[in-house]
Amino acid sequence: MAKKDEKSKKNAPLIGIDIGGTGIKGGIVDLKKGKLVGDRLRVSTPQPSTPEAVADAVAQVVAELSARPDAPAADSPVGVTFPGIIQHGVVHSTANVDNSWLDLDIDALLTARLGRPVEVINDADAAGLAEARYGAGEGVSGTVLVVTLGTGIGSAFIFDGKLVPNAELGHLEIDGFDAESKASAVARERDGLSWEQYSVLLQRYFSHVEFLFSPELFIVGGGISKRSDEYLPKLSLRTPIVPAELKNDAGIVGAALEIALKHKLAKSPSVQGLAQPN
Repeated sequence: MAKKDEKSKKNAPLIGIDIGGTGIKGGIVDLKKGKLVGDRLRVSTPQPSTPEAVADAVAQVVAELSARPDAPAADSPVGVTFPGIIQHGVVHSTANVDNSWLDLDIDALLTARLGRPVEVINDADAAGLAEARYGAGEGVSGTVLVVTLGTGIGSAFIFDGKLVPNAELGHLEIDGFDAESKASAVARERDGLSWEQYSVLLQRYFSHVEFLFSPELFIVGGGISKRSDEYLPKLSLRTPIVPAELKNDAGIVGAALEIALKHKLAKSPSVQGLAQPN
């Protein structure tokens, strides 16, 4: 009976929470399909976004999701994303949230606040992990780099389906500048660049990253991935480059997937099951 219970927990839905500078989103994630069960839930990020205030908002989202008929068991772990570098559960950088998060054990804070196991992952890492497992990178072996073009440049480094955490490839220095200061989506708008001009900057950026890592696949996410036909065809790379597929749910899905993998509630990718990209 114990073995049967253990098997039923594998790939059972889990809650994922995505903390952002303006909103905290959550959902119940079907780990077999990489999709949300029911609607996504969103509350505004408290201002100021102090650890205590954000922890209360996360608890509110988890409580509302837990009251749904499709909710996972009350003691099931919760996966959470955070906009900063997370190492061993501790925050080492912050983007768009209060600086009082620095050097805080966010895993311990949220585990205590929710009364259930919580593990936190960088937001770009979560989105990349989800995209590699369920989206454009599904089944691809070797190095897959997921790059999000938004306020800055976020990145996730996936190797044989497994995450190499905290790869901050938006901060590579190119031509004496932090790459994201020139090639992010916000930089394009700020500098009034045409798609043609922007493509030149992206070409410089992706060529540099390609030279450093020789990936099998680039996946481009962020808001302007919806306009990928304006710039991706203009890029000349050895590596295939495609738009992301999971859109706004990627962070929530990735948060749930990461904690499922940590607690052995989902299968780890096997190299044998992965294929080379076309």
